[in-house]
Amino acid sequence: MKIAVLNSGSSSLKCKLFEYPSRSLLFSKTIEKIGEPDSPITSHSEALEALDIDFKILDAIGHRVVHGGEKLQESVLIDTDVIQIIRELIPLAPLHNPANLQGIEVAIQKVPDIPQIAVFDTAFHATLQKEAYLYALPYELYEKEGIRRYGFHGTSHAYLAKEAAKELKKELHDINIITLHLGNGASACAIKKGKSIDTSMGFTPLEGLVMGTRCGDIDAEIVLYLQRSLKKTPKEIEQILNKESGLLGICAENDLRTILLRNDEKAKLALAIMIRRIQKYIGAYMILLENVDAIVFSGGIGEHSQEVRDAVMDNSLLKNIKMLVIRTDEELEIANECYKIVTEGNSYE
Repeated sequence: MKIAVLNSGSSSLKCKLFEYPSRSLLFSKTIEKIGEPDSPITSHSEALEALDIDFKILDAIGHRVVHGGEKLQESVLIDTDVIQIIRELIPLAPLHNPANLQGIEVAIQKVPDIPQIAVFDTAFHATLQKEAYLYALPYELYEKEGIRRYGFHGTSHAYLAKEAAKELKKELHDINIITLHLGNGASACAIKKGKSIDTSMGFTPLEGLVMGTRCGDIDAEIVLYLQRSLKKTPKEIEQILNKESGLLGICAENDLRTILLRNDEKAKLALAIMIRRIQKYIGAYMILLENVDAIVFSGGIGEHSQEVRDAVMDNSLLKNIKMLVIRTDEELEIANECYKIVTEGNSYE
């Protein structure tokens, strides 16, 4: 069985092709700058053609979708109802769901007769309890507006949990771990008996850890203060919090490799703030988990920066906890979900 995985961004299309049941990677390609002035690729439809895949050989296509909300809490065969729900969730993921949806619609036009599966970043965190996902806001804001913690990077955290179980030589349902997906976007997850019980990203991917350009946790009153004091519009504040903050906001650089080469005070401060935030989440998750089998590092930073790993683990409370470094593979996790659905079946009802 051949399964293609499509990860469609606003100006990019990533594709990996896997053979099952061996799970071997047959092909990988990324098309970037879709629709940009200097690009010959003007649309996602053209990008799909530029992948140079013979779609007739495919048995299924898996699509990464960032937000599934409360209605889509597991991977599912795509039909008109699923497409409509993904469209309805655009206000909760305005930067991601429209692009994900565009990739789905283009692929369906190209090959309407093969199974296509949506795999959601939020799905792994569907096991959070209400005390974990609700904010202390008027309850009607959850009921009417869907304001709650959803969590993201779910395919990565799910993959890391399975791989950690293998390395620990335990069953998935027997492990308690803290997974750290550290890249330009970053999140932490507390996994108890193989299931997500808490995660750092919240209603949006802005909450939580200090990231490349995102601030992570801040006092919510700051937003209101900026509106009043600097006469900032919501769009301007969104730009500050998502694109001009994090490491970039502190030291004018969001590439950690460059930051680590610098020796100035702001670079050191940015690194210290990032490390401290990670350690705060680890400490909180150690309480929730009670016992921790391992702390798992992944993502571009987590996998490649020994300096960051050493700094995070430099604490007497962590000296007896095993550290694992696992290269995440979100596309393979998506393909695994597709294989399971195609062989076992799952549709939205």
